[in-house]
Amino acid sequence: MRHINADGLAIIKKWEGWRESPYLCSASRWTIGWGSTWDINGAPIRPDHGNITRKEGEALLRREMRHVETAIDRLIPSEMTDNMHGAVCSFAYNLGTGALQRSTLRSMILRGAYEDAADQFLRWVRAGGRILRGLQLRRAEERELFLS
Repeated sequence: MRHINADGLAIIKKWEGWRESPYLCSASRWTIGWGSTWDINGAPIRPDHGNITRKEGEALLRREMRHVETAIDRLIPSEMTDNMHGAVCSFAYNLGTGALQRSTLRSMILRGAYEDAADQFLRWVRAGGRILRGLQLRRAEERELFLS
């Protein structure tokens, strides 16, 4: 299994931000740490989840990244550079592997249309039906990493 590179992980941490206590994200899901929506046992984060340390946050992030990396290996068996893989990991971590599975981004990668695939990142900028500036900036960084 391929693992996310440092640049992809940096995008996740930058744009998810750190929170030690549960919060409702822009997509109306309970979240903690660096955007983790599942606890260490695989149960959804709830509003009454206790505060966590950064070490616990790292464990939650690694747990969710294993799920993302496994899904990407299955969904995109074609060759990708480390930066392409890191960008797709950040995308799937934020939006979910189901969104990746159904995406035009994935189908273009599978066809080897990498320039067109890169432009697909920029389409995924809505949460709760609204365009969010933070998502626009994150997708631009993912696109840039994907092409580098």
